[in-house]
Amino acid sequence: MKHTHLALNRRTVLGAAAAASLGATLPTWAQEKAAVQFATLLDFTRVYTFLTDEYSQGQQDYIKLANLEGGIEGHPIKMIIKDHASYPERGIAAYNEAKAAGAVFFDFLSTPVANALMPRCNEDHLPMIAFAHGRADAADGEAFPYVFPSAAIYRSQAALLLKYIDEHEGGLKGKKIAFVHIDSPFGKEPIELLNRVAKTKGFEVKLYPYPVPGTEQAATWSEVRKNRPDKVIIWGAGPGQAVSIRGAVTNGIAPKDIHSVLWLSESDMSAFKGNEVVGVKRVTLVNTGTDNPILKRIAEKVVNAGNGSGDKKRVGWSGYNIGVASMAIAVQAARLAVQKLGAPLTGEKLKAGFEMLKDFNAEGLMPPTTITAKDHQGGGMGIISEWDGKQWTPKSDWASAYQDVVWDLIKEDEAKAKEKK
Repeated sequence: MKHTHLALNRRTVLGAAAAASLGATLPTWAQEKAAVQFATLLDFTRVYTFLTDEYSQGQQDYIKLANLEGGIEGHPIKMIIKDHASYPERGIAAYNEAKAAGAVFFDFLSTPVANALMPRCNEDHLPMIAFAHGRADAADGEAFPYVFPSAAIYRSQAALLLKYIDEHEGGLKGKKIAFVHIDSPFGKEPIELLNRVAKTKGFEVKLYPYPVPGTEQAATWSEVRKNRPDKVIIWGAGPGQAVSIRGAVTNGIAPKDIHSVLWLSESDMSAFKGNEVVGVKRVTLVNTGTDNPILKRIAEKVVNAGNGSGDKKRVGWSGYNIGVASMAIAVQAARLAVQKLGAPLTGEKLKAGFEMLKDFNAEGLMPPTTITAKDHQGGGMGIISEWDGKQWTPKSDWASAYQDVVWDLIKEDEAKAKEKK
C-alpha cells in the first residue's frame, strides 16, 4: 500500500507538470478570455497501466493543438490531470477537487470509478465521457443525462464482431463460437447479447471464463480445444489479451478465427514474431496511424515543435488516437455550446453541446457520430480491423449491428435497477 501511495504522488506531480506544460504552450491571445477546465482523472498506476499513459498523451497533445488553433471560441483549455489508481474513493476525492477548481468536463477511464461517479455527475450537472468503457445503460441519455459513452459500448462491439462473422466469414448459422473472457463485470458484459443473437441466427455460444488478472489461462484453452470451435471471441484487456492469443494459437486455433474486443493494442501484438498472428481481428472505434488531418497537425505543430507529451513512437497508436478522439469530441461539444449558448461554458451548456453533435467524425478519425438526448452512445458504430503483421488494417466500413438487441438489453438493465430500489 505504501508503494501505491508513492506511485500516486509521483503521478500527481507528473500531472501537475503536464498541466503546467499545457499552460506554457498557450498563445498570447489565450490570456484574454477565461479558461475552460477539463479534468482527466485517470488510472496511471494500477489496473489500466497498459493504456493510460498512451491515452493521456493523445489527450494532452490534442488539447495543445486545439489551443494553438484558437481554443474554444477564443477560450483556452486547461487540463487537470490526476491519478486515482482505479479506486472509486480516490476518484471521488479527485472529482471533488477538480469540481472545486472549476472543471466542467470529466474523464475517468476506469469502469469502477466511472460507475461510482455517474450519479454524482448527474446530480452536479457536469458531463463526463465514458469512451468505450463503463456501464451499458450509460448509453441512455434519458437515464443518465450527463454521461456520454460517445462510442460503441461493449455490447455493440460484440454485435459488430458477430455481424462481421456472419457477412464475411461464412455465416453464423450452425457455427460453434467460443467466448473466452476475463471473469469480471467487463468480461461478462456481452454474454446476454451473444445468447440473444445466437437464438435468432442459429449458432452455439460456449463460455470460457478465466480468472483475473488474466495472466493464467492454460486450463481455459485446454477446454476450448476440446470443443473445437469454429470461431473464438476473446474479451480481456492488458497483458491477458496476448496470453489469450498465445493460448488460442498453441491449441490449434488459426489466427484468422480469433476476434477481439477493442482492447488489443500494437504493444500486445508486438509480443509475437513475424507473421505468427497475422489475421487476428478486433473491433476498432478510432482509426490508427497518422494519416489523418488532425494527427498530421499534431505532428507538425506540437510533436515536431518539441511540445509533445510523451514518447513520439506512440503517436498514431490505438490508445493514443483514442485519447485524441475523446478530446476532439469534448472540444467540439464545448465549441458548439459556446457558439449557440454563449460563454461562460457551464455543465448544462456543455451537455447541450454534446447533444448537438451530428455526424461528427474528427476529420475522419472516427465514425460519423450523432449524439441525441436519447442516444449518448452515438449510434454504436465501428469497423473490424485485421493485424497484418505490422499494423491494424480496416476490413469493413463503419457500421453498427443488432442495435435493437442492444437497446432491449439496456431497457432490461434499467428495469432491473428500478426493481432493486
